[in-house]
Amino acid sequence: MRIGFVGLGNMGQGMADNLLSKNADLTVFTRTKSKIDSMIKKGAKGAVSLSDLVKNVDVIMTCLPDVATSLDVILGDDGIVNYVRNNQIIIDHSTVSVSTSQKCNNELKKKSASFLDAPISGGPNGASTGTLTIMVGGDKNVYETVNPYLLKMGTNVRYMGNAGAGTGMKLVNQLLVGVNTVAAAEAFAFANKVGVDVNVASELLSVSWGGSTMVERSAPITKQRNFPNSPAPVRNVDKDLKIIIEFAKENKLLLDLTKISLNMFSELMNDNKSEYDIAGVIEIIEKNSKNL
Repeated sequence: MRIGFVGLGNMGQGMADNLLSKNADLTVFTRTKSKIDSMIKKGAKGAVSLSDLVKNVDVIMTCLPDVATSLDVILGDDGIVNYVRNNQIIIDHSTVSVSTSQKCNNELKKKSASFLDAPISGGPNGASTGTLTIMVGGDKNVYETVNPYLLKMGTNVRYMGNAGAGTGMKLVNQLLVGVNTVAAAEAFAFANKVGVDVNVASELLSVSWGGSTMVERSAPITKQRNFPNSPAPVRNVDKDLKIIIEFAKENKLLLDLTKISLNMFSELMNDNKSEYDIAGVIEIIEKNSKNL
């Protein structure tokens, strides 16, 4: 099968690299021409436009930064939906709302094309090493058709159910990423006050009930105060928690911890620290503690 990949950002670049290195017939398109040129040098094909990519591939994978971009690329005036052929498969790896994934599925179905929502987890390191977790929603037969290509990018690929189920699972993950990152930051702020080294605390917590992936990840970043220009920036978790809170409002679900966490990340955004690492939320705790 001929694979097209749209979006070569922090995650998409590593994913495309793995497809290419594992012998996929790959065509890429992104807004930055130098990234396309770099992929051509590695052996990929480059598309000059979205329509050019669509007409030359069988499967189109997208990895885009937000809901608006996903809707524009897939369903916009110059989007994939305008050029798609019967039986083409579109896979969106972006983190969006459940309703966005379902809308894409419904609109592409009208063109006799198939859609899978297949968001990813594992960060840029997981993308570059091909060890992502990929959560997939949509038609199961379509999933089984493309699964060999998903396995080129991830070691934990799971079919979750009908359209929107993959996105739903990703949002469950993002809720915990946000809340647990804030919890880890509070724990590290407390550790600093009581004179416990953050890295030592993390090591001990890894064999204790209080440990978590976000504790393990945040500890060295917090210890070094290595927050600026992160591949896991605040803007991403801020965006995802807003999607979750909006869904909660629409479905009458109370998510107090998520709301508190979102407020703290949004405060970092307001401090012009959108590119800060998510572990940098400890700065909000430290800043607000000075007002006590």
